[in-house]
Amino acid sequence: MRTRVAAAVAAVLSVLAAAGCSGDSSPLPRQAAGPSAAATAPAGPGTAPDTSCNPRASLPPLKTLPEPGKMPPGSYMRAIQDRGRLVLGTGQDLLLFSSRNPITGQIEGFDVDMGRQIAQAIFGNPDKIQIKVIGYDKRISSAHDGSVDLVANTVTANCARWKDVDFSSIYYDAGKKVLVSSTSTLRGMDDLGGKKVCAARGSTSYDGIVAAKSKPIPVARPTFGECLVAFQQNEVDAISTDDAILAGLAAQDPFVKVVGPPLSAEPYGMAISKEHPEFTAFVNAVLAKNRANGTWKRTYERWLGDLGPAPKPPVAEYKG
Repeated sequence: MRTRVAAAVAAVLSVLAAAGCSGDSSPLPRQAAGPSAAATAPAGPGTAPDTSCNPRASLPPLKTLPEPGKMPPGSYMRAIQDRGRLVLGTGQDLLLFSSRNPITGQIEGFDVDMGRQIAQAIFGNPDKIQIKVIGYDKRISSAHDGSVDLVANTVTANCARWKDVDFSSIYYDAGKKVLVSSTSTLRGMDDLGGKKVCAARGSTSYDGIVAAKSKPIPVARPTFGECLVAFQQNEVDAISTDDAILAGLAAQDPFVKVVGPPLSAEPYGMAISKEHPEFTAFVNAVLAKNRANGTWKRTYERWLGDLGPAPKPPVAEYKG
């Protein structure tokens, strides 16, 4: 039964690929020390995670948000205002978070709305946004090199990545689980020893498969959508990633289910270049405002309401 919808999903993926979903290796290269040099790259698969920081702690927010259209001269927000658009890096195949609507052709979802809310705060108009589709394994490098203003694309904030980019305060808490066939007796990662498990290349999910004590066989694909096709074509036995992403995959296939307890905490933050700390502080002020005034809750209900009642927004944590 898994092959019934594979052809349709594969066709959608071919359209997405033609639209420009591609990427390169996610670990940033080592460079000589200097103001534009990349910092230490994330630890490789199977190595101990970097616990040298509190990855949830971001820069303190601005005490007062400037009025839309009146960004402070000399600030990065003013540069965005003068340009006339905010450039958001995101994907186009993660249903519920950032996917291309087949009717309108527009990329939409929870992550996209997070970016639109920043555009609203800068311009007073959420539509003044340019969405740049980036490969899943280019999320950190795209923020680091300034090719986008910020990345909202189910990016887990962790200490290794903090060395390359800044993160906003956490706007969504996810946890890794496993997707299997609806008729499977597999109950989680502990049952997947020797079985092929797929994740997107350059994701922490892939590293988690490599490090799993049950010793599954890790399989990398450029996107999680392509993992779904591989699963439907019986090329892999399971997919492992964040529960929110798996919910979007499950919504596309009636013959799957998500199983197991959370394997890890995956706090999502927006990635921003370290060269613009005032922009990170601005983004954090917008997020704080939207947690307080109900915007976060309404955004959750719009995109993720089928997962259940909206939880409380993640509590913001700040450095120092």
